[in-house]
Amino acid sequence: MKMNGARALLESLKREGVDLVFGYPGGVVLKLYDEIYKMKFPNILTGHEQGAVHAADGYARASGKVGVVIATSGPGAANLITGIATANMDSIPLVCITGQVANPAIGKDSFQEVDVCGITTPITKHNYLVKDVHDLPRVVKEAFFIAKTGRPGPVSIDIAADLFNTEFDFEYPDAINLRGYSGENPVAEVAVDEAVKAVESCSRPLIFVGGGVTSSETSDDLRKILTRLGCPSTSTLMGLGCIDADTDGFLGFAGMHGSYGANMAIQACDLLLCIGMRFSDRVTGRVKDFAPNAKIVHFELDPAEVNKNVQADLKVIGDLRQSLPMFREKLDASATDFAEKFAAWKAQAVEKGKEHPFTWTEEGDAIKPGALISKISSICDDDTIAVTDVGQHQMWAAQFFKARKPRHFLTSGGLGTMGFGLPAAMGAKLACPDKHVVLFTGDGSIMMNIQELATLADHDIDVKIVIVHNFILGMVGQWQRLFYNHHYSASELKYKRDFVKIANAMGVRGYRLTKAEELEDDLVEIMFSKGAAVIDVYVPEEEDVIPMVPGGKPLDQMVLGK
Repeated sequence: MKMNGARALLESLKREGVDLVFGYPGGVVLKLYDEIYKMKFPNILTGHEQGAVHAADGYARASGKVGVVIATSGPGAANLITGIATANMDSIPLVCITGQVANPAIGKDSFQEVDVCGITTPITKHNYLVKDVHDLPRVVKEAFFIAKTGRPGPVSIDIAADLFNTEFDFEYPDAINLRGYSGENPVAEVAVDEAVKAVESCSRPLIFVGGGVTSSETSDDLRKILTRLGCPSTSTLMGLGCIDADTDGFLGFAGMHGSYGANMAIQACDLLLCIGMRFSDRVTGRVKDFAPNAKIVHFELDPAEVNKNVQADLKVIGDLRQSLPMFREKLDASATDFAEKFAAWKAQAVEKGKEHPFTWTEEGDAIKPGALISKISSICDDDTIAVTDVGQHQMWAAQFFKARKPRHFLTSGGLGTMGFGLPAAMGAKLACPDKHVVLFTGDGSIMMNIQELATLADHDIDVKIVIVHNFILGMVGQWQRLFYNHHYSASELKYKRDFVKIANAMGVRGYRLTKAEELEDDLVEIMFSKGAAVIDVYVPEEEDVIPMVPGGKPLDQMVLGK
C-alpha cells in the first residue's frame, strides 16, 4: 500500500494492537495529527507532555500493554524526559514517539531542535532516530518488541519531520532480526535445583517479592509456591499486590517505611528467597547489615541486577515465567512437609510484627492519614486500582491500602516522581474502564500536574482524587523535623490552595473533609458517585510516617514513634 510516513506510523501502531495514544501536538507533528484526525485514531490530549507520558505509563502499568506517547520536537520532546526516566527505573514498557526537525535541518540548532537520542540514551532501553521513511515500519516493530520483551522498558523513536509527508510502499514486517537481542532469557535448571535444596535445608525462609513478578505475570505461580511452603512473605513497594494483603503470613512491605514485622523477619531469616527485585537502597538499609543470618537466593531476569547491591549466595538468572513454574514443580515433588516445618517460624514472624503494627493515634476530631486510607481501603472492592504520587501519602497508602492483586497498586518507585499520580491514574482508568481508580496524592504533588484535572473533565474519566492536605511538603518536612532541628526551609505551603475551587474551575467536582466524623458521613457517598471528584482532606501538619529506618541504618534500627 502506498501511503505517507504519518499514516504508515499509525498503521504500524494498529498492527501492534495499540488502541489509544496520549500526546500533545506541535508544528513538527502536525501532519501526523492530521492523519490521526482522518483515521479517527484514539488520542488523549493532555494538558502537558509530562502528563501524557505519565498517563501512558499508568496505562501500561494497569494493563500490561505497551503505553504510547506522542510529542513534538524540542520542548515537547524534552518535557517527556521525567516520565521516560520514571518508566525506565520501574521497568515499564513505553514507546515514546517524537517529531524531529526535517532532515536538512538536523544538527544545525534549528528552531525547536534537541538531540532526543542523546538525551534519552541513559534512560531508555533503546532509541532510534529515523531519517529514512522506509525504515519506519521496521523501527516500530522493533521498538515494541524491545519495550515488552525481557526486562521491559521505554523505547524512544525520534522521526524527522519530512518523513511524515513522504510517500512510500508500506509493508509491515512479519519478523524481527535483532543482532545480539532475542528477548529470550532461558533458565538453568541446575540453579533451580540448588534453590530447592536451599529451601529443604533451611529453618526460617522468607519470600521477598518485587515488581518483576508483576511485569512477568507470575503472581499465580508465586502464590502457589507460598501456599506450598507455608512460610512468611514480604514485598517491595513495587511488589505490592503480587501477594494478597490478607494472605496468612504476609508481613507487609519492607524497607525504610516498611513494616516492623517484615524488617525484623529479614534480619532473622536464614534463607531469603528474593524474586524479581533489585535491592534498592530504600529496601536494604545499611547493606552490610542486610539479612545478616540468611543465605540469599536471587531469582532475577536481568544479570546486571545480580550482585549489584547485595551479594547473592545462589543466582537463578532468567525469565520468571520459566524459573517460577519450574521451582514450584520441584517443590511439589519434594518429600518435605514444608508447611509443618515452617509453621512455628511463620507464627513467630507474625507475632513479632504485631508488636509494632501500622497504626495511628487518635487526636480529637482531626483526620489522621492512616484512618483516611484505611477507611477507603475498607470500602473499595478487590478490583480497585490505587495510584499514588510521591511523599508521605505514598508511604501511608502502601501501609494502609490493602492491595490484593498485581497491577492494582501503581506508584513511582525508583525515581520517586512527584506529579506522576494524577496522569498515571488517568491512564489506568482508560486502560481499565470497568475498575474503580483512586489516587492518593498530597498538596505538593498534586500541583505538579494539576492541569490534568481538565483532561479528566474533557474526556469524562472517572478518577477519585484524595488529597492528603497537610500544608507542607510532607516528607521533606518530616526529615526537617527529625534531622534538621525543625528548620522548615522552603517546605511549608501556608498560602491558601483551594483545591475545591480549582477542581470546580476545571470541570471536576470538589469536596473538602476536615473532621474525622466526615469519614463515616460523607466519604462513601463521594467515593461511589459517578464521575471524577477531588476530595481535599485536611490532616495534621506534623504527622510522621512511622516506622522509619533512618538513612544509613540497618533495618532493625527503626524509629517506631516520637
